Amino acid sequence: MFQHMFTSMNEMLDGISKQFPQASDQERQFYLQQIGELKKISDNFIEQWLEFEEKVADFQDQFGPDELPSLGTSADMFSQAGDSGQAGVLPKLDVEKPAKAIDKSVCNMADLTIPEEVAAFINQGQGYYKLFMFSEAAALFQDAIKVAPECNLARLFLGMSQMHMQNWQEAKRHFQLLIELSDFPKWLALGYNALGCIHAVHMNMAQAEKLFRKAYEVYPSFTDSLNNLKSCQETPGQLSLYFGSTELCCL
Repeated sequence: MFQHMFTSMNEMLDGISKQFPQASDQERQFYLQQIGELKKISDNFIEQWLEFEEKVADFQDQFGPDELPSLGTSADMFSQAGDSGQAGVLPKLDVEKPAKAIDKSVCNMADLTIPEEVAAFINQGQGYYKLFMFSEAAALFQDAIKVAPECNLARLFLGMSQMHMQNWQEAKRHFQLLIELSDFPKWLALGYNALGCIHAVHMNMAQAEKLFRKAYEVYPSFTDSLNNLKSCQETPGQLSLYFGSTELCCL
């Protein structure tokens, strides 16, 4: 049902896009009204999806994962290639890799705790993130950081969202802060790995390799850093970099 609905919406938008350049002023107003209605439908769907995700999370918290079959994530319906280009400066994203469970036994629980005052921002931001709507996700995580700058989970998601949008300097700033603020080995590894990707994007391979090694040292189970190190060493002209963003999908 949803696939049919969005297929129809896409076809309508494609038709408007073709007609709009030659349209009269009156016709353009009509087309803009149609696009506004399409946007309302899309926004309403997203809000309902986010509400459903929150209810599923509440159910899992109440009954525990052992009582449930393997649910996966609702974002699986919207799975898509995460390729933003390769050739030198544009890395390939790792959205097709399966997420690994977070090992809570080796972390400071403060790293996973969501302050009550920003819980709504983070829950909605995670929903947008799983839908690959990184601009919308980043705005919500930024709001969370403004209210609770000590929330490392929000900062990690914000950094990853900025990575997906290729806002390298902004992503770099948040990952540097994350490394300073967090003691959680997994978070540190994700931070060092992301910083290594940024250096590799700018062809600073020596520093990139150093950061990838550091990521592996603090958390050897995180293999993306080794894959990135190998990519830098073997194919410096055409990089395939894994940011580690899918490690967040299980949260």
